[in-house]
Amino acid sequence: MTITARKAAFAGLAAAGIVALLAACGSAPSSTSSDGAKSKYLPCIVSDQGGFNDRSFNQLGLEGVQEAAKKLGTSYKQVQSKSANDYGPNIKSLIAQGCNIIVASGFNLVAPVKDAAAANPKVNFVMVDDNSIKADNVKPVVFNTDEAGFLAGYASASYSKTGVIGTYGGQKLPSVTIFMDGIVDGVKYYNTQKSTDKKVIGWDVATQDGQFVNSFVDLNTSKTIAQTMLGQNADILAPIGGPIYQGAAAAIKDSGKPVALIGNDADVFQTDQNGFSSLFLTSIMKNIKPTVATIVEQAASGSKFDNSQYVGTLKNDGVGIAPFHDFESKVAPSLQGELDKIKAGIVDGSIKVESPSSFK
Repeated sequence: MTITARKAAFAGLAAAGIVALLAACGSAPSSTSSDGAKSKYLPCIVSDQGGFNDRSFNQLGLEGVQEAAKKLGTSYKQVQSKSANDYGPNIKSLIAQGCNIIVASGFNLVAPVKDAAAANPKVNFVMVDDNSIKADNVKPVVFNTDEAGFLAGYASASYSKTGVIGTYGGQKLPSVTIFMDGIVDGVKYYNTQKSTDKKVIGWDVATQDGQFVNSFVDLNTSKTIAQTMLGQNADILAPIGGPIYQGAAAAIKDSGKPVALIGNDADVFQTDQNGFSSLFLTSIMKNIKPTVATIVEQAASGSKFDNSQYVGTLKNDGVGIAPFHDFESKVAPSLQGELDKIKAGIVDGSIKVESPSSFK
């Protein structure tokens, strides 16, 4: 199957799976309206400090809100946070402007969303990447990215020439470490299948400890960690944390070494605008955009707000890995077939993928 066909098939399955399952002081807010608005329902979104150009969950969430607003024939509002101090005020500003539903992503927004939801029971919230808030007006949206990470780890082990894969995170949060658990376990599975001894540096599944930037926006520290891993002979790097991949990419470019990247959240080959696309072997994807769009559309339908937890998995196409793009001719000819079989095994339960951070 060609890259285009694989991508189109994945997108179609993802949208279908999500619809079926779901049937159960920063910058001033901006607004966009569809021509001939048909609905007064107002969907809104607040970013964390990574911003809407993070090529990751903030951007994907915004695109989901935009898609829903277009289908509904309504306007939407977005507000970008420059620092953690902006989260609460930004949410309050959206509520004051009459937002019916507010989308937020990531651990850093959990506390302000929880407070706002309690104080404003008539406003609904979509909390992406967290399920700790238990409220009638908050829908948790989480993803078992360890399953997709397992596939990416296996692919990384297959492609690696040095036998060293490096991974590190933005912050030590379950939504980050779940990716890393999957990568490590995927490499281990490759070793058992192929009788090799390839390894992952930067994360220990048993101790749940490893290397972190302690920020999702500190590209300099990300670059320093990546440089250290390149010095340890890693030829694949998986920086988990939105924009921090840019620091790793800069380190790779400076080194002149043939090192590949693993992206996360989005297909970063497609979303990158910094000239790093050619470095991506694949990406571990969450289908945040269609998930958010579907939730907003269903919430606008007038029926009772569905606050049940949504878990994206390989089975419902809520998670997956991106095509190999520029690496398609460089990976082993048998790799895609092996990954298809592994995915089927994870879906039917014959291959167990269990991170301490996975969701039930």
